[in-house]
Amino acid sequence: MPFMSFQNHPVYYESRGLGPAIVFLHGFMESHKIWESFANSFSNEFQSITFDLPGHDQSDIIAPVHGMELMADCTKSILDHLGVKDCILVGHSMGGYVSLAFADKFPERVKGLVLFHSSALPDSDEGRKNRERTIEFIQQNKTGFILQFIPSLFAPSNAEKYQMEIQMLIESASYMKPQAIIAAQIGMKERPSYLDVLTHIQAPVLFIIGKQDSRISAKDYFSQIFLPSHSEILVLENVGHNGYIEAFPVTSAAIRHFAQRAFELYSAI
Repeated sequence: MPFMSFQNHPVYYESRGLGPAIVFLHGFMESHKIWESFANSFSNEFQSITFDLPGHDQSDIIAPVHGMELMADCTKSILDHLGVKDCILVGHSMGGYVSLAFADKFPERVKGLVLFHSSALPDSDEGRKNRERTIEFIQQNKTGFILQFIPSLFAPSNAEKYQMEIQMLIESASYMKPQAIIAAQIGMKERPSYLDVLTHIQAPVLFIIGKQDSRISAKDYFSQIFLPSHSEILVLENVGHNGYIEAFPVTSAAIRHFAQRAFELYSAI
């Protein structure tokens, strides 16, 4: 199995296909597996790179806190390992925070950015308090937290339709160690505002928004979508926080067309 070393810890990754590179970054308590359908369908045109962020699935815990910058550095190490100079980043939820941290640290390597149910805003005071309560919950009852959290990510009307997918996500998350879940929670709690990244980014940005998203309200995007010099927006009806499942045909087509245009834009410069 393909592993590389990051800060002397193993990180699992997969790369398939040839062409311009797209890096797919999963969210909190997810894994590279959520992108399998995307990576398979994109590999006829792009180099599709997926991996498990630190502490998730097959990648080792790196530190007590998995900050967004640490995970951005991990992303860079994988690109360096594969000899990839630049890419489009597709980040779901926490993966979007990592994408923004990467764009902040290594802007010359970003040819496009897809914020897939993600935000450049930091946690509010109430949001940070909620994460502290979540950490306490995880310490006492990890399984209970997972069983409560994952179904809440779907639009209510989709909960029954995607029962099998929800169960698979629950089973995958159940293998995570409590300290890995907590390390990611602290990292998200401590993340800064990335609004300046959106203001100064030279690459195009695609926002994918679910109208039924219980984690990020549509109004939270209003302060963000006009900041980049080039923004595109996909708003999805009857979709919660997991549009990669709830609206795969639409989201995969949108990301493919966005990537095609973004790489054409840079090849023309």
